[in-house]
Amino acid sequence: MDALTALLEGPKARGAFLLRSVFNPPWALRVEDQAPVSVVTVVRGEAWLLPAHATPARLSPGDVVAIRGPGPYTLADSPETPIEITVGPEQRCTTSSGRDVTESMSLGVRTWGESLQEGSTVILSGTYQAPSEVGRHLLASMPELLVQPAGVGGSETLVSLLATELNKEELGQEIMLDRLLDLLLVNVLRTWLTGNTPDTPTWYRAQSDPVVGTALRLMQEEPARPWTVASLASAVGVSRAALARRFNALVGQPPMAYLTNWRLTLAVDLLDQPDATVATVARQVGYGSAFAFSTAFKRSYGVSPQEYRGGTTELPQSTAAPRTLVLSH
Repeated sequence: MDALTALLEGPKARGAFLLRSVFNPPWALRVEDQAPVSVVTVVRGEAWLLPAHATPARLSPGDVVAIRGPGPYTLADSPETPIEITVGPEQRCTTSSGRDVTESMSLGVRTWGESLQEGSTVILSGTYQAPSEVGRHLLASMPELLVQPAGVGGSETLVSLLATELNKEELGQEIMLDRLLDLLLVNVLRTWLTGNTPDTPTWYRAQSDPVVGTALRLMQEEPARPWTVASLASAVGVSRAALARRFNALVGQPPMAYLTNWRLTLAVDLLDQPDATVATVARQVGYGSAFAFSTAFKRSYGVSPQEYRGGTTELPQSTAAPRTLVLSH
């Protein structure tokens, strides 16, 4: 499995919340649903997206933006417009006076907002419901805001399909919408990763190096193998010292530190699977015992695998930089 596949196979929406929203200026919507990742695209009109920490972005028709949560963000016709409605957990919508308008502003099948008129702003949005649907490795890597301008990355067809499917109520509609949301997000992420920007993760840029890239692929493809620096060096045909020096220079950490992080991020995703146990996950990611795995997991995340699996404690949020990145050709 190459690094791009490893990162992008994470998005797997399950009953994602998808909606067409319609607004007439002036309007401002504060989103506090704590979703791990959301995808927003403007179909008609223009909008401002104001994230919690990153730089605000002005969106035009055809622009697609991926937002890393769980921090709040605001969508508005202007940065100066006062917030009128707040979207909370479970997508409940309340006005600034506290009135619940979740149902009263429904406009039909997966459509919400004000009456559709000439000049109305129309926005499509999709929200992943849980971090396990996205993948820990992705959440730890992406900036807070990835903006893909219209015409970049070829997302026009996907947006058109999503707009069409949102109108339908047919058999298999939920899974159709889930997969379209996945494809739209993956398309934005692929544009980001292959664009070789300063925000591209160091481990991804290092994939092109003939020595370090091979070592990375070996660890990603066989995380359960008892790798050492010596065995990795032998597999890629260089000395132990040469691999350690080159790996640290390109990736920013020693090979075994990267391997530990890779194993533990995989473990989080595996623990989210219904039939997983701590012992089986430990074996899958290369730990000789459940005790050794639990010790490493708690050292990294502050909770034991059992506590995380039992749902009693949430893991720390991503430390990825809270930046806005506008993608280009």
